[in-house]
Amino acid sequence: MGAAELPRVRCDVRVRAAVPRVWDLVTDIHLPARLSPELGRVAWLDGALAPAVGARFEGHNRHPLLGEWRTVSHVVRLDEHRVFAWAVLDEDGRFGEPVRDPGKALASWAYELDADGDGTRLRQTAVLGPGRNGVTLAVEHRPERKEEIVARRLDELRTGIESTLRGIRELAERSA
Repeated sequence: MGAAELPRVRCDVRVRAAVPRVWDLVTDIHLPARLSPELGRVAWLDGALAPAVGARFEGHNRHPLLGEWRTVSHVVRLDEHRVFAWAVLDEDGRFGEPVRDPGKALASWAYELDADGDGTRLRQTAVLGPGRNGVTLAVEHRPERKEEIVARRLDELRTGIESTLRGIRELAERSA
């Protein structure tokens, strides 16, 4: 499956705050743990204190069907005030062989920001794969339900992204 064919979800919101304020929020890796229904906590690894290409952070997730697990993310793109993107890896081998190559991510995530009048257009995208992940395991157990499984997971991700974007917008607008 090519990158363009990987399952993805993208949501956006207009924020009545300047791009630098929104940027400060989206590059705070701890913030989504307060806003997301699935991400429980996050911590920088290897002494990193802020986003930089190559920096790593761990995330601890929970899901009613998958339980709890840890991922390690690598920042893969950082264009100040424009794009913050990371590849989520299964370094612990929860979904198969341990993966340390961002090109084989179990998922990729990104925030994109654009100036929009006196505010900011904020987009968040999640792409599943190309590496093994929880959807891969579910499809292997129930291949006849592949479309349903993928659609359900994308709906869950959409719900989480929308919740996160609403929270970012509220925080940015409150302090703008």
